[in-house]
Amino acid sequence: MNSDRPGLPQALDEALDAVLPILNDMKKSLRVTPVASRAALDQLFSLPDSFIKKDPTSPGAPVVAAAPSVAVPPPAPASKTPPAGDDGRLVKLAELKTKILSCTRCPHLVTSRTQVVYGVGNPFSELLFVGEAPGEEEDLRGEPFVGKAGQLLTRIIGAMEYTREEIFIANVLKCRPDMPAGEAGNRKPKPAEMATCLPWLRDQIDLIKPKVIVALGLTAVEGLLGEPRTMRDVRGQWLDYHGVPLMPTYHPAYLLRNQTMAEKRKVWEDMLLVLEKLGRPISTKQRGYFLEKGQ
Repeated sequence: MNSDRPGLPQALDEALDAVLPILNDMKKSLRVTPVASRAALDQLFSLPDSFIKKDPTSPGAPVVAAAPSVAVPPPAPASKTPPAGDDGRLVKLAELKTKILSCTRCPHLVTSRTQVVYGVGNPFSELLFVGEAPGEEEDLRGEPFVGKAGQLLTRIIGAMEYTREEIFIANVLKCRPDMPAGEAGNRKPKPAEMATCLPWLRDQIDLIKPKVIVALGLTAVEGLLGEPRTMRDVRGQWLDYHGVPLMPTYHPAYLLRNQTMAEKRKVWEDMLLVLEKLGRPISTKQRGYFLEKGQ
């Protein structure tokens, strides 16, 4: 190709020939003021003097000088900022879980359990459900509330427009209470067993920092408060657990035995109070759950 720019290296001239049509197209599409001539365009996009030096072996022939070196800063170190909302609790909860899973404070439960049931859910949850103790299915699975009562609890959580993954579920007792030889089923945890295990739950609550705790059943209420109560006196009433609002309600297993609309409505009214305390929106449909016709 013959250069019409005397003195420029052929490679640079060819590069300009390739770029100029593109620039002309851009000029037309942007409707900029047209350049009068190719010479003017050459002048507009000519290389600055600082990038041109004379070739001593060929007087008058400029060559492109090497671009000045630019110091490239080293890459910034990886951010060590924890995820939003994480104040170190994930590490602390992991350490706590390791301790809970290896607990041997109750030798009789250690020998009878299949595994420790630590808890499940969101470590940043605003809502914490607390049950009394793992049953047979929970002991086998290592997760709280997975039997029939757990399935009902999951439906209650869904009606509140949460998922199990968004809240946290734990028990006052982390091991399934042992049963006398030859007997099947599940037994209520003893006060001494709950008192021994309660520090684990207290540590979980301190780290998770829920805004509201729901105690499922009287045993959970007594375990958390460390004193006997009656469900008649506490159900649907706001109590206090170390500064955290505590709502006692019936255990889902109770509803499986008493499936009347009136009993279901009692539990649901408790959940409405929880939603209000948390500032969650409540639809007209939600407010009407489990109401008898005409109410």
